[in-house]
Amino acid sequence: MTIEAYINPDFTLIKKLIFFLLALVGIIICDFLILGGTEIVTSSRDREERKTLISERFHNSVQLLYEMIISATSVMSFACAYVVLNHVYSLIQGTTQTGFLGQFMYIWENWKDFVLLLLICLSCVLNTILDKLIIPLKRISRDDIACVRMLGMFYVIIILMFLNVIGDESEYSPVMMYYLGLMIGRFVYFDASFKDFLHAMRNIFMKLPLLMLGLTLSGLLCFFGFEAGYLLERNYYIVGAFYTHLFLLAAVFVFHHSHILYLVIKKR
Repeated sequence: MTIEAYINPDFTLIKKLIFFLLALVGIIICDFLILGGTEIVTSSRDREERKTLISERFHNSVQLLYEMIISATSVMSFACAYVVLNHVYSLIQGTTQTGFLGQFMYIWENWKDFVLLLLICLSCVLNTILDKLIIPLKRISRDDIACVRMLGMFYVIIILMFLNVIGDESEYSPVMMYYLGLMIGRFVYFDASFKDFLHAMRNIFMKLPLLMLGLTLSGLLCFFGFEAGYLLERNYYIVGAFYTHLFLLAAVFVFHHSHILYLVIKKR
């Protein structure tokens, strides 16, 4: 396997457009599922109050879903980068390299764990750039953003656990353990009280439907991509999963900036 195998020449522009349209359709379906759930939850309220609640909860929940996709894509990008870099190292391992590749081999052999930590930090920076500048989500609170980012991390851990079963365990385990450690640290930091822990767990539990929705959407889109030959199994499944999330991110960008959902449910 060569480095060029990460690029699928059969994934033409037309196929990319089809895949993007499927991502758009998937986002639309998720949005309407959120709308249906919101209407069910608010069914006991009087008419005027219900209209206001539906509008507020629907748009907030949609932005929470978008934030989770942004967060998951950010985390996935650098998890994917780690796996690809590790694979590049395996291709040149045992050979004599000079220049850039020689420096890369030295860094990877001696500082691989620190590189992974740096990539995790960069994923946080990318997440902030995406949801503050490129896809600004202004309706949700800082607490909700923190909670959904945590869900995004858990989202990627679930994907890595699955890939760990069907793929090469040595490729995914280091990344998975790092993110798992970060999640535990988020819940059990040194000055946290039991009340803080329960509050964090409650917030996570309340937003689990969004996690299931996001995983189902990305899972079905990935499955189609691999079955249709758009994504390649031979270049590690995580690369295909990352490509899928890029298309989902593009779909979120289109929906957020088009404000088309406000034609369905007016903002209040």
